[in-house]
Amino acid sequence: MNLKNKKILVTGGAGFLGKFVVQELIKKGVPEKNIKITTKEKCDLTKWENCIKAVRGQDIIIHLAAKVGGIGLNQEKPGELFYDNLIMGVQMMEAARQAGVKKFVAIGTICAYPKFTKVPFSESKLWDGYPEETNAPYGLAKKMLLVQAQAYRQQYGFNAIYLLPVNLYGPGDNFDPKSSHVIPALIKKVADAKKMGKNFIEVWGTGKASREFLYVEDAARAIVLAAEKYDKPNPINLGAGREITIKKLVEIICSCMKFKGEIRWDKTKPDGQPRRKLDVTRAKKEFGFVAKTSFETGLKKTIDWYMSS
Repeated sequence: MNLKNKKILVTGGAGFLGKFVVQELIKKGVPEKNIKITTKEKCDLTKWENCIKAVRGQDIIIHLAAKVGGIGLNQEKPGELFYDNLIMGVQMMEAARQAGVKKFVAIGTICAYPKFTKVPFSESKLWDGYPEETNAPYGLAKKMLLVQAQAYRQQYGFNAIYLLPVNLYGPGDNFDPKSSHVIPALIKKVADAKKMGKNFIEVWGTGKASREFLYVEDAARAIVLAAEKYDKPNPINLGAGREITIKKLVEIICSCMKFKGEIRWDKTKPDGQPRRKLDVTRAKKEFGFVAKTSFETGLKKTIDWYMSS
C-alpha cells in the first residue's frame, strides 16, 4: 500500500510512540496535511460519536491510543485499564469499518501473552494460557482487538492487522512514577537519589525477572512498515529479540548515570511476568523489520533526554 497519497489517522498521535510514528510517516513521504492525530484531551475515544468523527474521510487508521502503565497502575486501576482499552479499540475498528477505511493497524501488547510462555515468545503461543495476573485485564482488553480484526477480515473482508510490540523505551517516555514503565521509573529513581544525595535506591521485586525492550524509533519504523506492506490475519511480534534481567538493567542504568549507591530490592512487591523475549522472525519475513538501535545506545539517548528536559 502506497502511503504517500493516503489520509492517515494516528490515534494517540501526540503520545510517546505516536510522535515517532508521525515522524516516520513524514519520512516516508506522507504530507503532514494528510496526517491527523487524536489526543485524549480533545477526543475521548471511549465515546462512540467521537470515534465516528475521528475516522471520517480517512484511508488508514493506526490505533495507538491506550491507557497504559507499569505494575503499580495495573494493580490500582485494573477495571479502568480493561474498560478504556477495550472500548476504544472495539469502537474505533467498528467505526472504521462502517466508514469504509482501507486499512486498520491495531497495536496490541506483550501483556497479552500467557504468564508462562516458552521463550522466545512465538505468536503461535498467544492463546496457550492466562496472562500474568498483575496486567491481565489490560493484556486481555488489547488481545480482543486481534479477535475483532480476524473476525472482521473473515466476515467483511476488512483489512485489519494486529501488531504486538514488546516494552518500549526512549526519549519522551512517561516518567511519572505513578504510571511509568520500568526504564523511565529507574532512570527517575537514580536521578532523584543523586539530586538528594541518597546512597541507595529501592527497586520493586527480586530483580530475577527478565524483559525485552524495543527502542521507540525502531517500533515506529516497524509499525509504518507493517501499515505499508503487511496484510494478513496473523498477529506479528515487534521486538529486538534480546532479553535482560531487571537486576542487570538496574546495574546498567546506575553505571550509565554514574550512581554508585546501594540497590535495595523490595521483595514484597511483584516481579510481574517471569520472562519476556520475543521470536521476531515473522516481522522480518513479512515486512523486513529488524531492530537497529543497540540497547546501550537507546538507553543513553533516553537518559540524556531526561536529564536535559
